[in-house]
Amino acid sequence: MRLIINLVLVALVALLIYVLYSSINEPIAFQAEKDRREGAVIERLTDIRKAQELYREVHGEYSKDFDGLVSTIKTGKIPVVKVIGDPDDPTNTDAIRYDTTMVPAMDYFKDYETTVAKRNINLDSLRYVPFTKGQQFLVQADTLTYQSTLVNVVEVGIPRTEFMGPYADARFKRYDASYDPNKTIKFGTMFAPNLSGNWER
Repeated sequence: MRLIINLVLVALVALLIYVLYSSINEPIAFQAEKDRREGAVIERLTDIRKAQELYREVHGEYSKDFDGLVSTIKTGKIPVVKVIGDPDDPTNTDAIRYDTTMVPAMDYFKDYETTVAKRNINLDSLRYVPFTKGQQFLVQADTLTYQSTLVNVVEVGIPRTEFMGPYADARFKRYDASYDPNKTIKFGTMFAPNLSGNWER
């Protein structure tokens, strides 16, 4: 009888140790995984934002899909205007010339990549959300009358539920009050000419 009681007590102690370990480990594991997954998604969104900026330089609008976006970065050219002379000198307007050259968009994208640290960005993977099985970012682009002016707008993002895996559950909010698994992580908006990411606020 005493043996059975001892075994039950050992089992209870083991259970209590496990519960205690889980209560300590779970919030740490959640925060680490959240940072890792969100960091990768933000990095990809930052690359897409730069690609959209370059697309607009080429076409005068934002891309509504990744096929056109990637194709433009690979093959498009951006006009670069070099001013020869001093445009601020009113006495010498005849000597001012503007020399326009076409520069590959890919060169600008490579320069950007170097600025944010060399990452060997694969343009063909730009559309895919990290930590998913081929899920693509949602893209919207259009024009909008904003303060009496027709402007181009774009929004690209993905709900956290798509990439947070086992942590895409509202119960983890108890470890981070700002965490909402249903909230979309994105840049841009369809309501204003703004390319800010909502992770930058």
